[in-house]
Amino acid sequence: MKKSLVVLLSLLFTLSVNADDLEVKRTLNGASILEKMSPQPEIKKWHDTEPQQRNYPQQPPIIPHTTKGYVINQKFNKCLTCHSDQDSKTSGATPVGKSHYHDRDGSPTTKISARRYFCVQCHVPQVDAKPFMENDFKGAE
Repeated sequence: MKKSLVVLLSLLFTLSVNADDLEVKRTLNGASILEKMSPQPEIKKWHDTEPQQRNYPQQPPIIPHTTKGYVINQKFNKCLTCHSDQDSKTSGATPVGKSHYHDRDGSPTTKISARRYFCVQCHVPQVDAKPFMENDFKGAE
């Protein structure tokens, strides 16, 4: 009997607390937190293009195609199905740079270095997007 009373009181307390959550939440100045929903974000379109010129020395090249759905993990790297030394000859893709075949001490290796294996940590897909603000950056010549 005592146990069922405790359960009943707990249930009533929980319901009363949840009833408070149904009220519209307001900020300190009294405005509703969500007056209206945000507009739907504009989805940027991918454009497969020729590789763009780099803006500074040692800049990683920009990926000229979409990478949506590409799997890059410890066991598999989708990029290497076209860009490995062997496959780039048949696919016509740019082969992985020779710098990717050196370990952290600078010694050449036969496999891509672990620190260069995850392509998108340095390379990004290009997208036709307007800049957020004006800028007068001029790339290296």
